[in-house]
Order: sequence, then structure tokens, then C-alpha cells
Amino acid sequence: MIISALGFALMAACVKEVSGLGIPVLEIVAVRSIVSGMISYADIKRKKIPLFGHNKVLLIARGTVGTVALILVYYAVTTLPLAEATVLQYLHPVFTAILALFFLKETIQRSTMACIVISLLGLFIIIQPNLQIDSGVQYPWISIGAGVLGAFTSAVAYIIVKKLTKTDDSSVIIFYFPLVALPISIIFLGSDFVVPNLATMGLLVLVGIFTQVGQVGLTKALHCADANKATAYAYVQVLFSVFIGWVYFSEVPIITTIIGGAFIMVGALINVFWKR
Repeated sequence: MIISALGFALMAACVKEVSGLGIPVLEIVAVRSIVSGMISYADIKRKKIPLFGHNKVLLIARGTVGTVALILVYYAVTTLPLAEATVLQYLHPVFTAILALFFLKETIQRSTMACIVISLLGLFIIIQPNLQIDSGVQYPWISIGAGVLGAFTSAVAYIIVKKLTKTDDSSVIIFYFPLVALPISIIFLGSDFVVPNLATMGLLVLVGIFTQVGQVGLTKALHCADANKATAYAYVQVLFSVFIGWVYFSEVPIITTIIGGAFIMVGALINVFWKR
């Protein structure tokens, strides 16, 4: 999960940089899907397993939900500071814990309930500047909504992945994501395609590579632990993103983001280390 978090943090940084160079979000999704698809295909062939897996209905559902989540998350990353976008997206352990209760029959312990309450309090603190007219800092509500909805759809995707780990190999599960995302992104991109220069193309390829690192780490972790426990470790990405945003993008998080983010991470840590 820590390797996964680093991969996703570097991916988000590349997405933000590429978007600043004029590349549309759907084009970023398309290129990322091509790179991820090629790597996944090669991995499946190396393992000599069936390309299209066993539980095809659930695999297609995972690809579809994952595509929606990705578009929402990328939109939030490109329209919000990196730290804020990452903190919002990493509300997904809250949604994962709730969904796991109903669909995976995993019990919600007191520690998980504490995580949910504290994390939602953290979210409320983060959006405080938007609730104050004279705060001097206003984030687009549509971007905040995209970040939260992206977290929810990510949680749905994680629940589906957890179910799929019982029937299909991790490489096949990952392969279905670009298999669905590529045609969807191309169709909706339409005539908005922008021809990237060599440097921009390199960044787009890095988006795909870092995503693959994140996906593999995540899928392996979900195979080894309960969904709500495994995804809690992903909060390390918040720290990575704050550091990258500060060093590379010169984005210094405002006080409400720091306090709210701290609440969310404390909630996650309570959930993870309660028994210890």
C-alpha cells in the first residue's frame, strides 16, 4: 500500500503538470489506458493465464466504475491544489468501510466508526473556506464535488476488486481497467484531441507507468487483507502529495487543509492500529 501510495502521488503530479500544458483530462485517461493496457497484457502473457478472466460481468463492472472514478479524480487534481485534491480523494476508506459492511459482510468495528466520524469532520474543516465569503480562498464547488464523488466511486471499485481477487488474477483485474477506459475516453474526447510534444508525451507515459505501480500495489494489498484495513494505509499518499505540491508546484496548503487533513489521517490511523 505504501508503494501504491507513492505511485499514485507521482501519477497525480504528472497529471497536474500535463493538464497545465493544455492536454484535456480525457486524453490523459486515454494515454494512461494505452500504457497500462500494454503492461497488463504483457504481464498476463508472462503468467500464461486466460486473458479475459473468469468473472467477466464483474470485471467489466470494475473497469466501468474505475473509469468514472479516474475521470472525476483527474478533474479534481487538475482544478484544485494537489494536497486538497488528494485529501478529498482519500476519503475513500470511509466509503469502503461502509460498502464492505453491506457487500463483503465485513464487520464495522468501533475503530472504523471512529475513523468515519473523524474523517467526515476533517472534510467539513477542509471546505470551511468555501463556506466563508470573506475567507480569501475559494475552491470551485464542482471540483470539491468531483473529488468526493471520485472517492466514492473509487471505494465501489475497491469493493469489486476485493470480490474479484477470489476468482481472477490481479493482472487480469488490472487489464480490464484500460480495456474499458480506452474506448470510453476516446469516444467522449472527440475532436478535443491535442497533439503533444515529445516532453509532454513523456509525462503522459509516466502517468501510465506510475498508475501501474499504484494499481499493482493496491490489488496485491487487497488480496492479503480486509478492504477497509488495507485501503487505510493509502493515506500515506496525502503526505507524498503535500510534499510534491510544496516542492514542485509551490503550493503551500492553507491552515484548514492541514487541520482537516490531519483529522482524516488520524481517523485512518485509529482504524488501522486500534488493536495494537
